[in-house]
Amino acid sequence: MKAAVIDRYGPPEVVELRDVEEPRPTAKQILVRVESATVDSADARIRGARFPRGFALGARLAFGVRRPRRPILGTAFAGTVVEVGSAATGVRVGDRVAGMSGFRLGCHAELVAVPATKVAPVPDAVSAADAAGVLFGGTTALHFLRACRVVPGRPGHAPRVLVVGGAGAVGVQAIQLARASGATVRATAGPGRAALLAELGAEHLDHSRDELFDGSRYDAVLDTVGLLDARSARRLLTDDGHAALIAADLPQTLRARGRVHTGTASERAEDVAHLLELLADRTVRVVGDRLGFDEIVEAHRRVDSGHKTGSLVLTW
Repeated sequence: MKAAVIDRYGPPEVVELRDVEEPRPTAKQILVRVESATVDSADARIRGARFPRGFALGARLAFGVRRPRRPILGTAFAGTVVEVGSAATGVRVGDRVAGMSGFRLGCHAELVAVPATKVAPVPDAVSAADAAGVLFGGTTALHFLRACRVVPGRPGHAPRVLVVGGAGAVGVQAIQLARASGATVRATAGPGRAALLAELGAEHLDHSRDELFDGSRYDAVLDTVGLLDARSARRLLTDDGHAALIAADLPQTLRARGRVHTGTASERAEDVAHLLELLADRTVRVVGDRLGFDEIVEAHRRVDSGHKTGSLVLTW
């Protein structure tokens, strides 16, 4: 099968398309023919060995000290089941599914083997590209919105939410999910992104401290880009508000406690299914660019630029 392989850490050009051996599913796994996957900030960090401050040693131990331990990157995918392990249940050959592979990676390939419990069915109304495109940003946004107590179904509660970095993969989904929960949303983004934020239902702010710290207080603050620390985030909160530092480094993580949340987002199959249903009923949409699988080096370049909008989806 064809796969995007990295044998060493480095710039986007270390990614090479090669023919490699097909993965074999274990008894509890399924084999999926990938139709779409995403190139995300996590892929770029691993490829370039550019980990948040304080996490470099642990990340190298996890992903490979001198070279990548898992040479095929990619964590979000959508495709069709082509083989089912002997002990896998709930999935059949021919099913359209989507999911997250977590630390196993491996989605930047024509085939990926994943646990059957990690996937959800893709509704007929949802394309493979949209199914893959919603997952990285959507699962992260869901996790941290819950941590910040922004959930649907709270009668009489209309939280005020601030999303710092509203034009990225996590930001665009955080805005839409917060709005679907009944929140009013303000979001920061760079020049030229105000129209996009308005389309998503958020008031635009720029990144200047004068606009950010204008005296407003929020029930939830989600920082997707690492602009805030625990102290500055608390300045933006109401008395019972919560903040999530999604791009926190190790010192920020150690200082965060109480109503300031950090850490790694969960990748639950039920969250995947929920996001796919929200796509199907058009509560959320995928924002971003689509490239062919053979353009994966360019995809990594765009992620490295820091100026991509939304999700960057690869299609086979």
